Formats: sequence, C-alpha cells, structure tokens
Amino acid sequence: MKKKMFVIPFRGLKEKNHQFEYEIKREFFEFYQYEDVCDANLLVQLDFNKKSTLIEASFKVTGSVEVICDLTNEPFQQPIDAKLDLVIKFGEEFNNEDTDILILPHEAYEVDLSQYIYEMIVLAIPIKKVHPGVKDGTLKSEILDKLEELKPKEEIKNNKSSDPRWDKLKGLLTDK
Repeated sequence: MKKKMFVIPFRGLKEKNHQFEYEIKREFFEFYQYEDVCDANLLVQLDFNKKSTLIEASFKVTGSVEVICDLTNEPFQQPIDAKLDLVIKFGEEFNNEDTDILILPHEAYEVDLSQYIYEMIVLAIPIKKVHPGVKDGTLKSEILDKLEELKPKEEIKNNKSSDPRWDKLKGLLTDK
C-alpha cells in the first residue's frame, strides 16, 4: 500500500468541491497491522470541499470485508457502509484531539487522510462478528453442532408444584 495516495496537497486546489475515490484492499489493513480483516473490497468516496478558511471532508465507504466468525471460526463477508464528516481548520499547531475537527498549522500544504479512513472502516465492523448463516440457521458446522450439544438443558418448570411462600407474596401484587 502506498500511504502517499491518501495525502491530498490542498494548496494548489481551487476553492470548490473536489471528489476522490480510493479502493481499499487487504494491504491497507496490513499496513496498520490490523489482523481481524482477512480480505477487503471497499470503495471510499471522498468529497473534499475547499473553502477560504477551512476544508470540509466527507467520507463514504461501501463494500465488504472478510472476517472470521467469533462463534464458528468460519470466514464470511461482512458488509460495510459508513460515513464520516471531518472539518479541517488551520491554527497555530497540529491538533487532532477532536474526532470531527482536525487543526493543521497555517504553513501546512497537504493532509494525510489515511488514519481517518482506517478508523472509519474499523469502527464500522461489528465488535461481535457472527456469520449470517448462524443467525438464520443455514450454516452447518461441526462447531455449531458441538455448541448445541454442550448447551445447558433448561429445567421445565411445573406450574402445579409452586412454592406456597411465593404464592402469598405474589398475592400482594394482585390483591388491592
């Protein structure tokens, strides 16, 4: 991955809306040493609106990443659809403490947006990754069979053998 492709030299750009597109593949995540993504096929669209005193950057990512299911250890395609709006202002020194505002020094002539693209994608991936076949019951896996086998058996409660002490307390709720 060439990190330089995410660097936008804004000094020479006219004051108007510019559009950029980036294809994100596996190498992008390898650069950041993020191992949860096995493969990626993402498209990032960037609206880069340069104004006289600030820059508005609006990111939109669509596509999918291949991740490993937390339950079955099976790989699957996780769809990704995320947006991020970033305002780039100019000040005395670099400051990226705010998630929505980036402050660059007045003498800056370019901005590297790769970190923002990376964070937007990683935050769009669910914390618990579950294969869609697990949710709808179509995935056949040895691990799922073993989990079902080891699932604790629920005791069937018999309504006729209730504890009379609790029945008296329940009566307090119904007797008014």
